[in-house]
Amino acid sequence: MSIEQQIRALEEEIKRTPYNKATEHHIGRLKAKLARLREEAEKQKAKAGRQAFSLKKEGDATAVLIGYPSVGKSTLLNRLTGAKSEVADYDFTTLKPVPGILNYKGASIQIIDVPGIIEGAASGRGRGKEVISAVRVADLIIIVADVFNLHTIEIVKKELYEGGIRLDQKPPDVVIRKKERGGVRISSTVPLQIDEETITSILKEYKIHSADVVIREEITIERFIDALAGNRVYIPSLTVVNKIDLMDVDVDNAIKVSAEKGINLDLLKEEIYRKLDFIRVYLKPPGGKADFNEPMILRRGATVEDICKKLHRDFVENFRYAKVWGKSVKFDGQRVGLEHVVEDGDVVTIYA
Repeated sequence: MSIEQQIRALEEEIKRTPYNKATEHHIGRLKAKLARLREEAEKQKAKAGRQAFSLKKEGDATAVLIGYPSVGKSTLLNRLTGAKSEVADYDFTTLKPVPGILNYKGASIQIIDVPGIIEGAASGRGRGKEVISAVRVADLIIIVADVFNLHTIEIVKKELYEGGIRLDQKPPDVVIRKKERGGVRISSTVPLQIDEETITSILKEYKIHSADVVIREEITIERFIDALAGNRVYIPSLTVVNKIDLMDVDVDNAIKVSAEKGINLDLLKEEIYRKLDFIRVYLKPPGGKADFNEPMILRRGATVEDICKKLHRDFVENFRYAKVWGKSVKFDGQRVGLEHVVEDGDVVTIYA
């Protein structure tokens, strides 16, 4: 059988098998094999040809609008950024990514409208695989539906999941150290939801026969496979329901807007800014004063190296050390290296 046929056969077997303690080991092995085959299929397709879409990131962060065709993504992009994405009353108006810039609270936020996806996108329907592959670089994914098609929200989330995108999750708190010999040794700081036999069988599907495994969360089969897989990305998300001027709906955990009428767009801008989790860092030249008028905008978790890269790549190559004043250091003026993580309000001097 081809890889695609093997994938379909495994999917059917998993659907047919009831989940309980007696079948957990078998299902774990099947899901691990399925994940591995999907990775293999992706690699083969990548070798066969380059992806048609690529997103060039600009600004302080990049947010992507993704959803079914004709839900108003293009109108939303135009209203948020002043871009000129084509708008029409037929499906698949947007045929390639269209970028725009939202300037908000000092941050330059790139927002990109990508071609619409449909059910089966992760398997390649409607060029969906290419779209999902491209959006993996985003800092924020904005799922857009309209009031007449609320069911598409869960479909889009499922397609992104099958494309290796984990929305609003952190990477699994699992450490796997491969060894030459000695078998699998498992230790955990929390009660295990899956038994050690299942964990060992999943490892074997990835050709790992000897390893020290440390688990620090109540791991599921899916999360443990994610820890092993090499193609998962973890991205925050927002859900937007458009066209509320035409009909009001009750929907949880979503921002209701009308791109056409401009309803709740300020609320959406604020939520985009909040979700991107920006911090402000102030630069101080050696021997000079800090510039508190124009902070550098960074994402939380940014390092001194990220600051250097934003200034100029030469700063990384010629870096000697940095001095930092603020919450991220034990004392003001502390010397730090490239890997130092800065905090909101820090003042930084780079010595190169």
